[in-house]
Amino acid sequence: IILVGNYAQEYYLNTRREKNLTETVRNFRKYLPDYFPLVHPSPRNIRWFRQNPWFENEVIPVLKEIVNRIVFKK
Repeated sequence: IILVGNYAQEYYLNTRREKNLTETVRNFRKYLPDYFPLVHPSPRNIRWFRQNPWFENEVIPVLKEIVNRIVFKK
């Protein structure tokens, strides 16, 4: 289940979340394969993306790999 944003993470992860959204997303591997916590891709979050370049380098490639595996059954 892809958990987009804080509300989804709060609902599904509850007490298993990290201290904040950034730390939960940074530790996304901890929640795999059941959950994949992400930041909401809203234009309002552009600042967050700029302040957290690790997201694009570490999280997006893994997300792409998982989606490709599911869609193309690799």
